[in-house]
Formats: sequence, structure tokens, C-alpha cells
Amino acid sequence: MQTQLATNPLQQHFKQQQDAYAKQPYPSSNQRKAWLKQLLVQLQQHESEFCQTISQDFSHRSIDETRIAEIIPSMSAIKYCIKHLEQWMQPSSKRVGLLFQPAKAYVLPQPLGVVGIIVPWNYPIYLAIGTLCQALAAGNRVMIKMSEFTPQFSQCFQAMITNCFPSDLVHVVTGDTDIAQAFSQLPFNHLLFTGSTAVGKHVMRAASEHLTPVTLELGGKSPALIAQDADFDEAIQRIAFGKTMNAGQTCVAPDYVLVHVSQEQQFIEKYLLALQQFYPEIEKNPDYTAIINQKQLDRLEHYLEDAKQHGAIIHTMAGKTSGRKLAHCVIQSPNANMTVMQEEIFGPILPVIGYSHIDEAIAYINQGTRPLALYYFGFNSTQQQYVLQHTHSGGVCFNETLMHVAQEDLPFGGVGASGMGSYHGVEGFKTFSHEKSVFVRPKLSFMKMIYPPYGQWLQKKLFKLYFKKP
Repeated sequence: MQTQLATNPLQQHFKQQQDAYAKQPYPSSNQRKAWLKQLLVQLQQHESEFCQTISQDFSHRSIDETRIAEIIPSMSAIKYCIKHLEQWMQPSSKRVGLLFQPAKAYVLPQPLGVVGIIVPWNYPIYLAIGTLCQALAAGNRVMIKMSEFTPQFSQCFQAMITNCFPSDLVHVVTGDTDIAQAFSQLPFNHLLFTGSTAVGKHVMRAASEHLTPVTLELGGKSPALIAQDADFDEAIQRIAFGKTMNAGQTCVAPDYVLVHVSQEQQFIEKYLLALQQFYPEIEKNPDYTAIINQKQLDRLEHYLEDAKQHGAIIHTMAGKTSGRKLAHCVIQSPNANMTVMQEEIFGPILPVIGYSHIDEAIAYINQGTRPLALYYFGFNSTQQQYVLQHTHSGGVCFNETLMHVAQEDLPFGGVGASGMGSYHGVEGFKTFSHEKSVFVRPKLSFMKMIYPPYGQWLQKKLFKLYFKKP
């Protein structure tokens, strides 16, 4: 293994981190806090540069969106880890059965070793730093593969990390899909991937060669379901905000809306009005984010053309566009034959589907793969629980979109095709730790009383005690 790991730069960096971990397998809480504080300082110092380089990669991304969706959550994640680290590191006591007394048992969270993190292009700051801070809090060495679709930011982030940490602690990798493939084939002690379901399958297949445990944060078609008792206007505003953030290029963005047939037309009209209020114009609006690259723009435009050919009515917000800024739009009367209804949209397109009864809406959700998020709008607590218990999704918001992701004390993760495993807060600490079971026997022990030869009087008494009929 060691000879193989010295054959290319990726393997050399991995071996370097393995060796460093072997020398310091259990960093103290003070050491881990120092790493986290240094990361926080560097993030604060590079905040403006990060926002600018990401905007360059997108051709234009709203600076305020980057601050709201990436900088602030990243700082919050680091601070949360620092605040709770001492508590997380404490061994947790476990009960010992009467038969095994006197003894004690506890669980010790132990660093896994060298952790790999694969970062996507849509939120490259938060999905790099949010995972990095939890891996460092757990005491690991970390290698990070940045997306090739955000080259300006990736280079900037790599420079910051190089100046901030030694490479045997944190190392940032850039490069194309060949580099990403080689990265996923390294024998990490844990690998966390955020991205599409299709690529997630390749990552999991590569990781299986070394039995590397994986956390997959994927996506899917996250529904927004509006019940008839919802605050209709407020629901539209919140759905519009969730859909327009980062031009819909968000793994938990509302992918489609289910609304009662009697309110379908009203929803479309009011949704378009909400978009117009958010963005009075598009072309020169600094708040309006562009599509990341031409390939993604072509994909979205193909979805629209395909929907038209299948008979959909497309309503587009007013405003002149240019470059890769794509106007938000609504698809009315979508059907299952449309590509937009088969694939995760990941852009500013919102299909609207009418339902007659809540069970019809639930059946529609359940006929597809399990999404990363579900958004229910309505205040009837009985119906809320009904939806909660009769659907599967990674997470749920009642009367809101996106906001569950920003709660550090809530685990974030998918289910089924939308992912496996979770992180954020203590869940992230646990994901990047091995919870080692420890059993401690003092000098005094009564266990010899049940050693062979069997059939002694005390053993018979024990059998009577444990096997007596209720």
C-alpha cells in the first residue's frame, strides 16, 4: 500500500496526511479549537474576495446571496463547533447489565483519520467550509476536491487554505473530472460527496473498492405542497424566495409546486407578481444571479423547449435578459413525458401541478424517488402530521423553504436517491468520528462464577432468574 501511495501527487498528499495523523491520532480540544478559530479568521478576511471570485465564475452572482447563503452559514457553523466541541468530545456513559457488574461502559468519539470532501459548484464556500469545520472538530486530517466549474474561487480558496494550514492537515485539490475520479478512489477513512445522484453513484462505486464509508448529499425533485388552509400569499412569497435563491441552483430548492386546482391560476399570477417585486428588471440587476455555465444553460433551455413540444404553457417573468441570466418561469399543465418532470431542475423553472385532494398530492410525491426536502404550507396540525408520516424526504419545512438547512442543531441529509448519511452540528462531528465502545472491568469481578464447567448451583440459579416464564 505505501509503495502504491507514492506514485502520484494525490497519493503523496494522502500518505503525508496519514503519517501526520499517526503522529497525532487524538488532537486535544485546544488544538482543534485553534484550527477552527484560524479558519474563522481567514474566512472573515477573505469574505469580499470570495464573493467576487464566485461572481466571476457564475458570470454574475449576487454578492448579497453569497453572503446570506454561504458566508454567514459558514461562520455560524464554525462558531457552533467551537462552542460545543468540549461537550461533543466527552465520553458518553452507557448502562451495564446486572449480570456484568461491577463494570462501566462508555463510548469514546475518536477521529477517523484522513477524510475526503468533494465540493460542488453551486455553494462552494459553505459546502467546503461547513464540512471542513466539522471534520476538523472531530480531529481529522482533510483533503478537499473543489469543483472545476468554479476555477476562480477554487484557486482563491486553495491559496487561503495553503496559507492557513499545513498541507498534512488540510489540502485542497483542483482539477477536472479525471482528478475527481482519482480523488474518490483514495482509501479515505470517510468520504463526503455533495452533487448529483448520477455522479454520486460513481463516487460510491469507487469508494467501495476500499470499503470507504460515504456520506452522499444529493438532490432530487423537492416538492412544495400548498394546502387549502395555507396563507396563500405568504406561501407564494416564501416559495419564490426559495426558488430564486442562486437562480434555483440549490439542491433543496422547490422543484415543483402542488396546489389545489381551484387556486392553480391564481398561484401562477401571484407567483409571477412576486418575482417581479423581487427583481423589477433582470439584465443589469445586481441581485439577479446567472446560470453557472453554458452547459447548464443549454440544459435548462432544452427543458423549456421540450415542455413546449409536449403541450405545456410557459409563463415567463418580464424583463430583458443577457449573457447567462435566464428569466424565471412557470410551467403550467406539465405531464410525465416532459424531461423537466423526470429530472431535477436545478434552475429558475417551476412546474405547477393541480390536485383535487391532499391524498392525490401525496400519491404524486410518493410515485417518484425520495427527495432531499419537502415543503408543506398549511396550519392544520393533524394534516401536517399526516403528510409527515405518509411521505419520505431528507428534511421537511412547514410554512417555509430552505431554512432547515441553516439550523446547525438539525442533521442535514437525504434518503434513498437523495443521499445517505447526514452532517451539520453534532451529526457532522459523529459522521467524521468513530464512536468506539469501551467496556472497563475493575480488579474485582464475579464473572468467574459463570466460567466452565457448567451445571454448578450458581449457574442454575442464574438460568432460573433469566429464563423464568412471565
